Amino acid sequence: MEGKVLILDFGSQYTMLIARRVRELKVYCEIHPCNVSPEAIREFGPSGIILSGGPASVYEENAPGIPREVLEMG
Repeated sequence: MEGKVLILDFGSQYTMLIARRVRELKVYCEIHPCNVSPEAIREFGPSGIILSGGPASVYEENAPGIPREVLEMG
């Protein structure tokens, strides 16, 4: 397998389907909850991150998000 992809699960019903499709492309991937620490993401060392959405609107006051540090990992 080439590369590693991290799927951050925000509660989508399609997360497992996304993971299956990524694996069909011979890419290793893992699913983690959206609140995984930046340190754990760095330790995993993904070449890509997929944000698997959920039922909450991004415009809601308490909408789930990810730390800026994760977005700036490159």
